[in-house]
Amino acid sequence: MKIINPSTQQTIKEVNEDSPQSVKGKLQAARIAQVSWNKKSLEERNSILRKFHDLLDTHKDQLARDLTSEVGKPLQESLNEINGARTRIRFFLENAVKWLTTQEQFNDGNTTDILSFEPLGVVCNISAWNYPFLVGVNVFVPALLGGNSVLYKPSEFATLTGLNIEKLLREAGVPEGVFSAVIGGRDAGEALLDLPCDGYFFTGSYKTGKYIAEKVAPKLVPVGLELGGKDPLYVTDEIADLSKVAGAVAEGCFYNNGQSCCAVERVYVHEAVYDDFMEKFISEAKKLPVGAITRNAHLGFLDGQVE
Repeated sequence: MKIINPSTQQTIKEVNEDSPQSVKGKLQAARIAQVSWNKKSLEERNSILRKFHDLLDTHKDQLARDLTSEVGKPLQESLNEINGARTRIRFFLENAVKWLTTQEQFNDGNTTDILSFEPLGVVCNISAWNYPFLVGVNVFVPALLGGNSVLYKPSEFATLTGLNIEKLLREAGVPEGVFSAVIGGRDAGEALLDLPCDGYFFTGSYKTGKYIAEKVAPKLVPVGLELGGKDPLYVTDEIADLSKVAGAVAEGCFYNNGQSCCAVERVYVHEAVYDDFMEKFISEAKKLPVGAITRNAHLGFLDGQVE
């Protein structure tokens, strides 16, 4: 499978795509590895994932370069995404003990009710291309902390990032088989849906999410879907600084080229401020140098990207 730079249309790298047979083999390895991973204490798993968090910072420059080269976002936005992912990981690390520790719910001297938590087993995480670090860690970090193993399918448009995630998790101490990247497009995804995973978590379009939910429904396993929305924004007639709001609305619409689950897709403007707002909004939009060469263009892989 060829990894294409969307800006230059040049092949960055060629990688081997998983077949149904290799995906099945990764599931078998994940199921075996999950047993010993779950036997580790929560503190041990937490420590390993903290090393992964630190490695993301150590290697963030190269990780951002790879991300930008394959998905086309500006380099600064790639760095922002990695920093945001690290913030999210810290949240999970700081709260894992509180959420996953066995809790006594009731004790009247005769009867004791205990709430304990067990892993699902093998979690399938089919991730998105627009924020592969950020939407990825939302699933696989809590899954790993909870004692699950993970089959992580990055979008075919963010394959290098998926492989980088696998590499750094292994370097952090996640054993082989506990986290495996499944490489490929639709066929690789279909292979995962056909297998008996213990939970499916997807980030992406409504159409694909609906298909996944219907396909795995007979398995009666947990399914989590984060799908695209139609997010509205309302500009009222009570705003003190309309220029500031116009800039914020432009960012909400155009950040990451608007390719975000929570991007602003509809703007309702009160008629009393409509003309003034539109003038300021258009002015903000014109400041965006679409197609301009970035300050990092000398690195070679950013030609034609927007700063």
